[in-house]
Amino acid sequence: MQQRSFTTCTLVTLLALTTVGCVERTRPETSQTPTSNEPASASEQPSEIETSGGVPMVLIPGGEFTMGSDGQQDAAPAHKVTVSPFYMDRYEVTQAFYERLIGKNPARRKGEQNPVERVRWTDALKFCNARSAEEGLTPCYNLETRACDFSADGYRLPTEAEWEYACRAGSTGDYYFEGGADRLDANAWFRDNAGRKHHPVGQKEPNAFGLYDMAGNVREWCNDWYAVDAYSADPAADPRGPASGEKTVLRGGAFSGSAETCTSWSRYCDEPGFTDACVASDDYGFRCVKRAK
Repeated sequence: MQQRSFTTCTLVTLLALTTVGCVERTRPETSQTPTSNEPASASEQPSEIETSGGVPMVLIPGGEFTMGSDGQQDAAPAHKVTVSPFYMDRYEVTQAFYERLIGKNPARRKGEQNPVERVRWTDALKFCNARSAEEGLTPCYNLETRACDFSADGYRLPTEAEWEYACRAGSTGDYYFEGGADRLDANAWFRDNAGRKHHPVGQKEPNAFGLYDMAGNVREWCNDWYAVDAYSADPAADPRGPASGEKTVLRGGAFSGSAETCTSWSRYCDEPGFTDACVASDDYGFRCVKRAK
């Protein structure tokens, strides 16, 4: 996030960061073990489709993986989770795509192929519904209750489990690529190489599923409400997080974040519908998913 003078806005932001599990890590909590980078299903390689809106999506094959990390309080315990197949956007939603569909571009730093940012969670839900309507699909969200209909064929935000499964792409270490933090420069825009700004999508190496910017560039909103103990409370098959909460989850680190925030398991959270412009973050974005038929 860009530097600001110490104003009421800054104070509000600092207070928000004191929430357990929503603060940036200052050092790795687990060992930097090499990762295999093999797709979760060796017999079913991910395939790409292009939506009627012209957006590439990747079919993420269903499977089982170890979610979380025993080394971090709000990502523990690491446990087995099964995820059903789904489609995920190959890239973070760009400013050009968002503006075409919504009619405005909220980003602080403009760039048509850069990820859209300063997007609230509630804005992301509206975008998902608008994208569904444009393609003649059934919207997933009730915008009054914010409830998601997972049986609808429209677009929605990924659950935390879906996001982490797609990010890991069969890997088992802290990062989805071999070499750990030493290889982060080739795989992510983060604090050490981004120059305090986000960059056009798809410039770094993709993961084994062919997804770009799953680490760094902008944090990505998930469908789930945040809870420190969500991992221990969720079911083992297609977990969807708590039924309600005060904050919602973001994943994937950002251009403003440290190397540790770019790990596959790192969690972040914020209020879903903040209205004060001074706390609108220029490192919050998202990508969409839809169910596989």
